[in-house]
Amino acid sequence: MTGRAEHETRIPGRLDPLLTGVTTEAISAAGGFAGGVYLRSGTPGLLRLAVLSGLPGPLFRPWWRLHVDRRFPVADAFRLGVQVVLPDATETMRRYPQFAASLPFQFGSLYVPVVGRSTTYGVLTILRPSASDATEVLPDRDRMAQLAEDLGQALWKLEEDGEPDIAWDGEPLCVRPPATRPPAGRIGRFTWDPASDVVTADSRLHALLGVAPGRCTDTPQALADAVAAADSHQILTALRETAAGRPPPLPLPVHASDGSLRLLELWNPEDTALTPGPCAVRGLVLDPDIGSAADGAADLLPEGVFCLDRLGLIVYANEQAARLLGRPRTRLLGRPLGEEVPWLERSAYEDHLREALLSLEPVHFHVVRPLRYGEDAPPEFHGGGDWLAVSVYPGPDILTCTVVPANRVADPAPGLAPPSEGSSAAGVPLPDGAAAKVTSMAPLYRPIVLAIALTEAVTARQVSAVVMQELLPAFGGGRLAIYLLQDRHLYLAWETGFPQGFLAPFEGVGLDARLPGVETLTSGRPLFFESMQQLATAYPGVPLDATEGSRAFLPLIASGRPVGSCILGFDRPRSFSTEERTVLTALAGLIAHAMEKAQRYDTEAALARGLQQALLPRRLSAHPRVETVGRYLPGTQGMDVGGDWYDVVESGDGLALVIGDVQGHGVQAAATMGQLRSAVRAFALGDRPPDEVMSGTNHLLIDLDPGLFASCCYIRLDPLTGQARVARAGHPPPILRFPDGRTHVLEIPGGVVLGVDPDARYPVTELQLDPGAILALYTDGLVETPGVDIDEGITALRVALARAGSPAGRPGGRSLAGVADRLTAKARHVANRPDDIALLLATRRAKPDHNR
Repeated sequence: MTGRAEHETRIPGRLDPLLTGVTTEAISAAGGFAGGVYLRSGTPGLLRLAVLSGLPGPLFRPWWRLHVDRRFPVADAFRLGVQVVLPDATETMRRYPQFAASLPFQFGSLYVPVVGRSTTYGVLTILRPSASDATEVLPDRDRMAQLAEDLGQALWKLEEDGEPDIAWDGEPLCVRPPATRPPAGRIGRFTWDPASDVVTADSRLHALLGVAPGRCTDTPQALADAVAAADSHQILTALRETAAGRPPPLPLPVHASDGSLRLLELWNPEDTALTPGPCAVRGLVLDPDIGSAADGAADLLPEGVFCLDRLGLIVYANEQAARLLGRPRTRLLGRPLGEEVPWLERSAYEDHLREALLSLEPVHFHVVRPLRYGEDAPPEFHGGGDWLAVSVYPGPDILTCTVVPANRVADPAPGLAPPSEGSSAAGVPLPDGAAAKVTSMAPLYRPIVLAIALTEAVTARQVSAVVMQELLPAFGGGRLAIYLLQDRHLYLAWETGFPQGFLAPFEGVGLDARLPGVETLTSGRPLFFESMQQLATAYPGVPLDATEGSRAFLPLIASGRPVGSCILGFDRPRSFSTEERTVLTALAGLIAHAMEKAQRYDTEAALARGLQQALLPRRLSAHPRVETVGRYLPGTQGMDVGGDWYDVVESGDGLALVIGDVQGHGVQAAATMGQLRSAVRAFALGDRPPDEVMSGTNHLLIDLDPGLFASCCYIRLDPLTGQARVARAGHPPPILRFPDGRTHVLEIPGGVVLGVDPDARYPVTELQLDPGAILALYTDGLVETPGVDIDEGITALRVALARAGSPAGRPGGRSLAGVADRLTAKARHVANRPDDIALLLATRRAKPDHNR
């Protein structure tokens, strides 16, 4: 667990303290053990974790970036502007199964959008122990809501003061959570005033450093030399950075002259945004040593004991732990666990550490110590390869860990059994009598997470995006390429992370080419290369990119049929355990089935789009006294074609204005729409009364029995008098804009939707359309929003029509086409339209337009 994350882009001196301060306060206010702030990024639709408090950043790398359209609580809070309360794991699984599957542990969480004026900047989130029900969490949510509101106003003020757009494009700032109790060990405090360059220290700091008051600590250089002479340059740099408003994200570990660990923590007592020039710096020096007597007693224990803070920093280790972990004690103290014991960062072990950090329950697992671990490891370690039993006991501030040789576990607790029978993944013999039991959730939840996410992906592009979002972070990959098979050639469907143009020579390669991406498909076997040298040896002459990493080539085969191949790239050489190879092969099968389904979808969608375009009117029937304009927008979620239609038909000496909506999406909905449109046109051309048109179309749909129903609104308009007769079948009511700008929703009576009741009756209502008035017919896709009553959407459309202006011909008026564009502008810019949209506008002219 590496403890420090560096930024790439941030607003120095103002944004960092603001975000970390609010996160710390929110953790205390909501009774949480960890929290953070997600902010919008420079990439549209992408949220980035800006601050993470109470958890090691690299251990939670898969959740650093999140798209706003994903079914995750953070994304919902940001996109919908709502608070999300998840009191326990059961509620999390019920509402967000994909999120729960990725972190299958017992904890609760709260998510509150951060909004300043009308701008949503991000989401404040807190992780907390499970609650018995939601009511227990509500007071904490209210306190968080106030903090999020204050943060939103502060961010808005930063922008108002001339800062660039508030966005985060770097790695998260990892900070220490508020302590639940004073830290153990000796502690001393000091203050440095950059203006006078004077350091003032308290008596406890003098005692800790073993110097007389007023001596050797009155300047920054003197203080640094007294605390840790060998690391004085790090201390001076940290002091200067903190004075400039950029305090280090973690306590700085330094070592005294005798090798003992000391932790230096710094902060600004004032708001750096309001203070010109360098600010005063306060700090503390902590000696985490638990005392020589206790330390000596711990060294007599048969178990290795080491302690981690909640950011993964090793704050204590006895001698036995140092021997078993293969690192000198002085090397371990003050260092992140992931840097000094990297073999504990295997995916299965990481999952156990996440469980301890999130569920606050003890966890037990086995690890295998690698061969020849470390040049400075004790001599007995250069054999390596034996098993260690690890237990982690989490506390509010410290995780206490024990480690013992596996063959010394007399009565293993659940979860302490090594992960395979007979030998490890590395071929190392297991202790005699050890049971074969896999306790890590990692190999189990990754296929579950991917399967859940793939159920919502319907196009090849969406499937590829899900693989990039879920598969790459889970295994630490940085590159992905998906090739699909067509006419015995492989064509690139999706790629990310590879150098620009690198994959171009592989486009359209045949199945006879000797390339790993081809042979993994033709043989049906995955290929794993732990280094680029391995790949070059196996395939001489194959083009390689500049990295020295590893590659996995996975066959995409669904129902015994080849679909394509998937390439995963890693920036550094790495091995693939048997467990990981098995999981990746299983995931390739899930991807193949999803791609096969997506290809069928793409074929059907192309057919439906062509059918629908052929059925929608190319032009509308015209009249010298009437102007009409229509607009159609397809949905963008799922099958992106539906059954919405509009039409204008000559009906005797008048015009018939028609709009309708067939239930569902896809080829069947589009075909049914075409049949209904033809029927309505036939009835209209015969100048049948509106109620007969509705009844006749209703009987036709029932006779066709497509299993679908439809709504419709039919208006027969007399262009000369403006008299209109309306019949409605379950369709949203028309809206009328009067010439003076007033608008009114025409709540006219109607019958049930078409295709349900053969005896349905459709009453006819008369209305008057004066010259200059606008009549608006629309489908529900224009006025419906998930979670919002449709009446609110109709009211919003009525208000928008009132503001849209009169048609051309009146002073300062807007053309009818301009009004239509304005009414659909918001919908056109929405990335995810769950339904298609149809709009038909009509207006009468005071004088005939003979140019039409």
